[in-house]
Amino acid sequence: MAHSSNSNKVNRPVKSGDFSRRDVLKYSAGTFAAVSMSSLTFGCASVGGSLVQRYPIDSKVATTAERMISFPVNVSSLAVTDVDKVSQYSTLGYGKWTFGAALPIVQRVDIMRPGYSNPSPARNRKLVNFFAFTDIHITDKEAPNQLIYMQQKEPFAANNTSIYSPVMMYTTHVLDAAIQTINALHKTNPIDFGLSLGDTCNSTSYNELRWYIDVIDGKVITPSSGAHLGAESIDYQKPYQAAGLDQSIPWYQVMGNHDHFMIGSFPVDADPSLGFRKSYTTDTVWAIGNALAPNLKKFPVLFNMQGFKATPAYHMGVIDGSTPYGNIAKAGRSDSPAFAASAPKVAADPDRRSLLRSEWVQEFFKTATAPVGHGFNLVDRTNPNTSTPGFTCYSFLPKANVPLKVIVLDDTQSEADGSNDIHGHGYLDAARLAWLKAELAAGQAANQLMIIAAHAPIGVSPIGSEMEWWLNEPTTAPQHRNAVDLAGLVALLQGTPNLLMWISGHRHLNTVKAFVSPDSTKPEQGFWQVETSSLRDFPQQLRTFEVYLNGDYTISIVTTNVDPAVAEGTPAATSRKYAIAVQQIVKNELTQNSPNVASVANGQIPVPSMDPTRPQDGKVDPTIKYVDLSASGVPYNASYNAELFKQLSTQMVAVLRAKFPQPS
Repeated sequence: MAHSSNSNKVNRPVKSGDFSRRDVLKYSAGTFAAVSMSSLTFGCASVGGSLVQRYPIDSKVATTAERMISFPVNVSSLAVTDVDKVSQYSTLGYGKWTFGAALPIVQRVDIMRPGYSNPSPARNRKLVNFFAFTDIHITDKEAPNQLIYMQQKEPFAANNTSIYSPVMMYTTHVLDAAIQTINALHKTNPIDFGLSLGDTCNSTSYNELRWYIDVIDGKVITPSSGAHLGAESIDYQKPYQAAGLDQSIPWYQVMGNHDHFMIGSFPVDADPSLGFRKSYTTDTVWAIGNALAPNLKKFPVLFNMQGFKATPAYHMGVIDGSTPYGNIAKAGRSDSPAFAASAPKVAADPDRRSLLRSEWVQEFFKTATAPVGHGFNLVDRTNPNTSTPGFTCYSFLPKANVPLKVIVLDDTQSEADGSNDIHGHGYLDAARLAWLKAELAAGQAANQLMIIAAHAPIGVSPIGSEMEWWLNEPTTAPQHRNAVDLAGLVALLQGTPNLLMWISGHRHLNTVKAFVSPDSTKPEQGFWQVETSSLRDFPQQLRTFEVYLNGDYTISIVTTNVDPAVAEGTPAATSRKYAIAVQQIVKNELTQNSPNVASVANGQIPVPSMDPTRPQDGKVDPTIKYVDLSASGVPYNASYNAELFKQLSTQMVAVLRAKFPQPS
């Protein structure tokens, strides 16, 4: 846990970023002695004449196709609202794990022509190899405007670990371990590029975004804010040297809802009377009403931003960085005796400021890794549909000699849509829909295979949930309405036979789903959807994607989950322990497969089906599957590896046959 403290003081903590404009951590002789002791285990780095720690990863780097994390499902009796009892985890047996059996790579032919069977095709050529991670949720845990207390106070939010979990303390450390794991994989199986599928930040702040970018860039990270409590002695608060992504791997960014909505849910400037923007940089821990209480009378709007004004009000609390277990401080009812004299205070920090969409984009031009802008440099600013500063859709060709295009699609809601609901739904306005149609048509005309990378998945979230395709609201202005329903979107995608798959994050799940062609004589109209879990919450995994051209001119996509190779004793290892412990306590369903129905359970309001490609018969999706490893000693498994086969059109086969003839 925490490293030993000492009486010597850090003059000023390092902040991640450009060292030419920021002060570097200065250690006194006594502090240097303490750090050099830990460097026997972790190593140290010299930056500008100062020493900070480096955290290694495990010497063995393996994917889940080689070994799985195994832990007991049922441990003790902490309640869901006891997630903050971190000091009791070890005593009660929470968070203990070992390695167990490997997770098989399941061959899937769901979207192939009827009767297709070729379990071991000759892989003539690897077209591309890339990684994807998502939902890192880098968190400024000392910010005064969080929703921490709601995890204990509101039963409806008790399982919502996005608003509080002890892994909040270690979000940068897990990302650093994931980057080092990617670097190690790259040495044995070269990676062509990487995709980050959104929710880099937890709540739109500058601090959070800079920590995220600077970890990938390999800079010194000070993972604290405000007064930088515990920066000398607490493991999750100490400045450290990030490893940085291998400079030969370009990476591209997708926008997520947490990247431009407060806590991923509410437009910062939609209602100035709520004071959201000011709440980021104030020195007072905000007191708000219960905005997460469901309002079932207003379906499909389950929540309402106006709930922030409700009474009684509650101070939401912060993580106390001076405590080894990240105790929750400054939380409770605002009218309680504890706060009778004054509201709880924190050290204000201007770098907690909330970023506008355009400001968030511009930070990706201030990096040391490639490419400049990480994809946002490719946005067409000459097109009226894409010229707005916050437009974040673009496409790129990863390899010049391979006819494959990646379409990066922003399918998060608009700040201006007028909705009072939580803004976690899938959504395309008219400009983004027009852009997507043009990109798909252009790729098809150019005989390019295509992959769509978006934050929110489609056709998998239950009707009435916070993450389903947005249905609009009666008050939504025409220019801000969702421009396409889910049926129309799926029809557009199925009408693009060169589309291989839609990849996404958002739900923190590792789900693979098949969208089967509506015409069995045209199997090439089917496509896959692959979701990747969060790097923040269990199972804390990323994915690799290897795309092969087979000898029969079908495509195989081998997608494999990867656990960051954390080293014992590092903060990233503590994060894994906490992530497992939280899952053991809250028991969130991570192998979801919701029934496909035509209306909500109470039948009051008919709405479009969750998945318009399947019968609306209340049955679960037969293409969403998981592997039971319990007989092999892995009691719980929320991962999925697969080889996904894709049929190509006659025209595309001819193009690829001419470009890549069969080996003689």
